[in-house]
Amino acid sequence: MSTTPVGHAPDPDLERARAGDDAAFERLVAPLRRELHAHCYRMLGSVHDADDALQDALVRAWRAIERFEGRPDRPGALRAWLHTVATNASLDVVARRGRRALPMDLGPSSEQPGDDPPLTEVAWLGPYPDLPDATVEERETVELAFVAALQHLPGNQRAALLLMEVLGFSAAEVASMMATTTASVNSAVQRARATLAAKVDGPSQQRTLRTLSDAQLAATVARYTAALEAGDAETLVALLTADVTWAMPPNAEWYRGTAAVTAFLEAAPLRTPWRHVPARANGQLAVGCYTWEPDAARWRGMVLDVLTLAPDGRIAEVTAFIGPENLALVGLPATLPADTPVTAPG
Repeated sequence: MSTTPVGHAPDPDLERARAGDDAAFERLVAPLRRELHAHCYRMLGSVHDADDALQDALVRAWRAIERFEGRPDRPGALRAWLHTVATNASLDVVARRGRRALPMDLGPSSEQPGDDPPLTEVAWLGPYPDLPDATVEERETVELAFVAALQHLPGNQRAALLLMEVLGFSAAEVASMMATTTASVNSAVQRARATLAAKVDGPSQQRTLRTLSDAQLAATVARYTAALEAGDAETLVALLTADVTWAMPPNAEWYRGTAAVTAFLEAAPLRTPWRHVPARANGQLAVGCYTWEPDAARWRGMVLDVLTLAPDGRIAEVTAFIGPENLALVGLPATLPADTPVTAPG
């Protein structure tokens, strides 16, 4: 029996999808796919997990589309329904895996360089590709600090906060989506806000980046990469804040302050040949880092540095995601030719 109210024409693609037309279902989902994927990433802190959760959600939605009561007089119903399915799929992953972490979540900073092996058993937070057409608000909600803080929330608080404060659903809508009460949603969001306020300090990267010109940002990246390529500790440290942090997941050790960071850099990174390619990740400045591969006579991508800038333009955090898959994630090539030039200082 049709669920379309009298006087409203049915959505042709919805009717076709209900009849088993998967192409019509894809057309329904396509305008919301990026938003759904970003929601899954915020929930889970991993592109790989977000891919799986979104795929699972779309399979669930496809199987249930016949029961979806979409109506032309409720234009946001499909969006709410798909986000309900994606949220539930993400919560299932949270229940199985737990939260994603950065090295700072596991223990205190190191004073001296270490050589501990990577902790492969830890579910590490990962980077997210930049969203070129996104709003400032969308980019703020995939910044590393925000996504890392979200991982400290229980799943229900994480979901309620994101559905209300990022995606703009009302408390009553979220209560319906999460099969709970409006009072429970408001309570969960209030507790989530308190936790985030304690975890996220200072302005967002979007606010900071908007106070600096494109020329200033380009010069910061150029000086940073030129110093690494030249092994120039003095120039590099001058770009950093006094309380800079440097982390390298999946390695557990991390460093705070210019003395500890300098000791780490001089122990290995500044002794290593590098070439770099500017990038963007999590709405932030990023740099793809390539090391020399002598057997193949080329530069191979190994690390994606995501930079967090302080309001004065200096670098406050470097999160160096180790692994070539992180460069591919943001659209960088796997290798560079042997004659790739060094970076000129900005």
